[in-house]
Amino acid sequence: MNGAESLVKTMVDSGVEVCFANPGTSEMHFVAALDGAEGMRCVLCLFEGVAAAAADGYARMTGRPAATLLHLGPGLANAGANLHNAMRAGVPVLNVVGDHATDHRHLDAPLASDIEGLARTWSGWVRTSRTAASVAFDAAEAIDAARSGMISTLILPADTAWNAAIDSACARGPQAPVRPTEAQIAAVAEVLREGRPTVILLGNGALASRAAVEEADRIAQATGAVVLARNSAARMEAGAGQVPVEALPYPVDDAVARLSGTAHCILVGVEEPVAFFAYPDKPHRLLPDDALRHQLCAPGQDAAEALSRLGRAVGAHTLEPRREAPRAARPPEQGPLTPAGIGAALANRLPEGAIICDEALTSGGPIFEALAGAAPHSRLKLTGGAIGIGLPLSVGAAVACPERKVVVLQADGSGMYTLQALWTQAREGLDVVSVILSNRAYAILKGELRNVGVETPGEKAIGMMSLRDPDLDWCALANGMGVEAARAGTVAEFDALLARAMERRGPFLIEADLTCD
Repeated sequence: MNGAESLVKTMVDSGVEVCFANPGTSEMHFVAALDGAEGMRCVLCLFEGVAAAAADGYARMTGRPAATLLHLGPGLANAGANLHNAMRAGVPVLNVVGDHATDHRHLDAPLASDIEGLARTWSGWVRTSRTAASVAFDAAEAIDAARSGMISTLILPADTAWNAAIDSACARGPQAPVRPTEAQIAAVAEVLREGRPTVILLGNGALASRAAVEEADRIAQATGAVVLARNSAARMEAGAGQVPVEALPYPVDDAVARLSGTAHCILVGVEEPVAFFAYPDKPHRLLPDDALRHQLCAPGQDAAEALSRLGRAVGAHTLEPRREAPRAARPPEQGPLTPAGIGAALANRLPEGAIICDEALTSGGPIFEALAGAAPHSRLKLTGGAIGIGLPLSVGAAVACPERKVVVLQADGSGMYTLQALWTQAREGLDVVSVILSNRAYAILKGELRNVGVETPGEKAIGMMSLRDPDLDWCALANGMGVEAARAGTVAEFDALLARAMERRGPFLIEADLTCD
């Protein structure tokens, strides 16, 4: 058994079942090891940013680590934007990055780089294996670290992959999460009993758990607190039968206004909310200066368990959660296609248990307003602000949950960052409906210009926000990668295409033309 084979065996024995890969020369022994490995699915991605976001989507839906296979420093750098998003999502991801052989690195070959330095930008755990014999042990530690809700990066010099290793794996099982102390629970319960204006802010771990969200709602009913979700949650359960949770607004002024008057903020697996960006004459922190912050549990801790204990402490555990009522189907408005029309059609046709990967950006508000009361579904959002996550996120979600329909709401500009994900959708036969919200602009930047005081941008500034001349042809792009596609310019056309896409399996793309009038 060589080092690469011991690595794959350790991964499989530790429950890592999927690797999203873009391999190169230094990873060939790992690729060869996959041939002899039962229980490991390898999904080829044509760009490392696709591999990173696919691993993120898989981890969000399963709670288990997926692996990426990346080629040296440049491959890791290509994955960086979506590794940033995965880091902010707090999901378990294991990066395996090939490197030059140990006795070759000192020669400064063209692809040599500081891989460890790059990896630390996004990873909570980084190590370079020193010998083939250490690979299995290193991999087990990397997987342990990933399971705690972080990105682990294991760097594998080529000689540690091809040299002989121990003929065994070094697998370990998941460890129990750290629990808040009784003193922490009692202190937060005392805050809630004061009756002053209190916000319970839920982080990624809480929002992904139906039990945690329901317990937070019980606590709010019992104490008068308000439950809010962090902006851009990694995963939320939504639709009929779920407890709706209002998200903290993205615009600074709106977020400050929403938190105005807050005396206490209870942080459940999340850090204190801050502005996404700095703007002239606007605050950096969103809570009032005199608001007191209280950490119920840290990111990575068991939020459902902590909220359950808190609920019992304040006498909330017997209350019934306030769930969203189902909404009867109604025909969408007719005429030119709008985000609200897309939302109305989707609300009628979304199957129960669907997964929505949301990178709708400026079009998202009206769509999700229309989805209130739709069939119960999961929502995965852009977490770290690095655009280009939507299409590859769908790859990971569909691999994780092949029995569930996946819908991507993808802004056209950010979709161009990782459109190679369409090829992987086709190659793997993934059941994904990609809705490209084609306004032919970086529309979000228009609002950002206003935020910094530019009300009337000039010709050059406007040109930097336009995706015209030439227009993107998403149907041609999708067809070129093996995905069937069609364009809709009216609500009726979109609704008909959506019905067709929902009734079949496999990838389908709808270019939703929002420029028709």
